[in-house]
Parts: sequence; C-alpha cells; structure tokens
Amino acid sequence: MALRTPGAIVAVWLVAASVAAQESGALPAASRPVLARLLGVHSYEYDEGVDLSLDGSAVIDVTGSVAAMVALHGVQLDVDPEARFDRQAIKRVFESPGVTVTDVSSFRRHGRRFAHVRLVARDIRQLPEAGPLSWSRYRLDQSDRDYHFVQDVGPPTRGSINDVGWTGDELVAFRVHLPSKITFHNSHNVERGNILVWEQRLRDRLAGAPLHLEARMGTQSILYRTLWLFAGTFFAAIAALVMIVWWIGRKGRSMVPA
Repeated sequence: MALRTPGAIVAVWLVAASVAAQESGALPAASRPVLARLLGVHSYEYDEGVDLSLDGSAVIDVTGSVAAMVALHGVQLDVDPEARFDRQAIKRVFESPGVTVTDVSSFRRHGRRFAHVRLVARDIRQLPEAGPLSWSRYRLDQSDRDYHFVQDVGPPTRGSINDVGWTGDELVAFRVHLPSKITFHNSHNVERGNILVWEQRLRDRLAGAPLHLEARMGTQSILYRTLWLFAGTFFAAIAALVMIVWWIGRKGRSMVPA
C-alpha cells in the first residue's frame, strides 16, 4: 500500500527508527514509553493473558522481563541479560498439578532479558496453584443468562533485585480473551472486540495495589455461532445453485418444439 501523506511517512519512519534504536540501545530509556504511547505501541514489562473457554479451561501466556518476574514473584532466576537462559528453571517455576507448561522462549528488549511462558489449565480455578499466578483468585460462574468472570489480583511475592534500568513508567498488563459476546466489563481498554485489557504501573503492582477484573458474557461461544452462520450460508448457496440449475433446465425444455 502506497504512503500518500507526509504524516503516514513520518509515522512509519518513527516506528522503524524507534525499533532500530531500541535494539541498538541508542534510544534513551526515559523516552521509550513516551514514544511507544505516541505511536500506539504498548511495550509491557509484564503481561499476563488468559484465553478462556466456556468449559473453564484456559491457555495462559505470561510475557515479562526476568527482572519483573523476580521482583513480582520472588522466584530465583538470573536477571543478567547475558546469562544463559534456563528454560527448565522457568518451567519448574510455573508448572503445577492441573497446569502444564507447553512453551518457553526468550528475547531481549531495552537491554533486559524477557521470557514468554505458555501454560494450559484444565480449570482456570486451578491457576493459583502455579506459583507465580498465586496472587490471583479466579471465578467463572454460570447462570441461565450469562457467564460471570472475575479475577482479583492481590499483592506480589516481592523478590530482591538490583537496578535494572527501570524508569518508573513501565506498565503491567492483565488481558482476558473471552469466547462469547461480552455484555459487561470494567476494563478501559478493548482490543479486537473480545480482548479486555487492564493496565497498572509496575511500581503500583510492586506496592500491592489491588486490581479487580470483571466481565459478563453470553452462554454461546462466538466460534459456535460462526460455524452455524457459515453452515447456513453454505446451504443457502447450495439451494440457490439447485434452483438456478432447475430453472435453466425448465427453460430449456419449454423452448424445445413439440
């Protein structure tokens, strides 16, 4: 797609320049959050996401700097970005009965080592058994009209950590991807329709400021409704095709001389 306005060209140039500068470490740390907000790009120091199913099972993605994991969860990990990344150590930290770690990976950003952990839980209410997620209490209640999801995030298990370059502007995010039509929520940020995001300053999370996540949703999953819509469209198209073939055949017979 061609860039037709100077504003669009400048925006693309800023994105490219900021990415290159962050990778090289040339961009001052204090200006990174400001530039990210101007461009609409969120760079969270710690991001905890839940992809929920109506049966209570969930896929959880935790992405954050190793330093944040140590500071927030009190786990024993090496925060040195040049140290060897120990996937098994991360896996042992998160795995628990009912919660399985399926993927662990790492990357660097802002001169710090980040880790991404994917977990699968048979029942979201079992998530607090996974050590780092024990700061939350989860509820999923069903009524005749809807499902009611609640997550209350309590204080962290503080860990001791030295200066890692935090400026005080770092953000923590909790996001929930709901499987059906949302009828109520207390989030101020909605992404792609069904992803709710709650944000908090890292310093407030470290201080134990509580966070209450709440949402209500319909009893029929969006995937189920989409499949029925697709099936209905498909059979309607088949019926229309049959009618066209029948009409052409009837028209042809009427034109044959007696």
